[in-house]
Amino acid sequence: MGPEALAQVLRPLKGMFPTAAYPNLIVGLEVSDDAAVYKITDETAIILTLDFFTPVVDDPYDFGAIAAANALSDVYAMGGQVAVALNICGFPPDLPREIIAEILRGGAEKVAEAGGALAGGHTMDDREPKYGLSVMGLVHPDHILTKGGARPGDILILTKPLGVGIITTAFKADVAEPAHIQAAVESMKKLNRQAATLIQQVGVRACTDITGFSLLGHAYEIAERSNACLRFYADKLPFIVGARHYADLWLFPGGTCNNERAYSHAVRFADTIPEELRQLLFTPETSGGLLVPVPPDRIDRLLALFAEANHPCWVVGEVAPGEGIEVM
Repeated sequence: MGPEALAQVLRPLKGMFPTAAYPNLIVGLEVSDDAAVYKITDETAIILTLDFFTPVVDDPYDFGAIAAANALSDVYAMGGQVAVALNICGFPPDLPREIIAEILRGGAEKVAEAGGALAGGHTMDDREPKYGLSVMGLVHPDHILTKGGARPGDILILTKPLGVGIITTAFKADVAEPAHIQAAVESMKKLNRQAATLIQQVGVRACTDITGFSLLGHAYEIAERSNACLRFYADKLPFIVGARHYADLWLFPGGTCNNERAYSHAVRFADTIPEELRQLLFTPETSGGLLVPVPPDRIDRLLALFAEANHPCWVVGEVAPGEGIEVM
């Protein structure tokens, strides 16, 4: 569901669960973030999230692993670690059982890699395969990361390259090169666990992961909730090899138009930014990296930690006074 449609269907729920009536609900519908957070004790809060979707690749194991990594990512975006997950499954009755088993194995191995336990799930018959997870994570109430914590002067980092959305679209159109597909698959399967651990070591205030609403859509959510402007430098943005090529061929998915309609009012592009790149930055991502505003006095230490861990990390912009998004 696109951002505009989602906002419309959620509107009747507004005000039904006010903070005053649910004081332990730290992040819920009224705040709207990457996941819900509920305080259990002064030392422990639980993070709750779920995500599932249809296949983005042909290999069943890779599909399961990608869907799981995508669902687990919201826990990391909130500053937590994965504890327990449940499968969410919809499969055609005639889908071979060995394919279903591989999807579930791919998801289960990602949960195990995250340090969590897979504890069950729910299945139903569906004409098109769907798979994902409901996830519970743990976080200290004082260490929760939200979209509202960015401050002018913060430096923006991104922990995965962009472009998996357009590469998987090119794959479905049977025009993507195998090397480009493989690079996109490996990026989508990679957990944000290590990146989340590294940013917590220096103490940041805000974070989000880049998924279906695109880099610009998720960045706008930070800008709006932080009452600040997020400024990106186009020449600093990383892309998986092939993504810019498929953008030049105009192979954008339908979700690109949905995101552009929802967020273009808040985005200002420099005149030098070509239309293909503008569209690419509105293109949905799957299991993308973390976008993190980092206080300027902590950026050098954080970059050093990423380098020591041999984990990729790109400085892509800054937080400035103002509102909305700028792409320079």
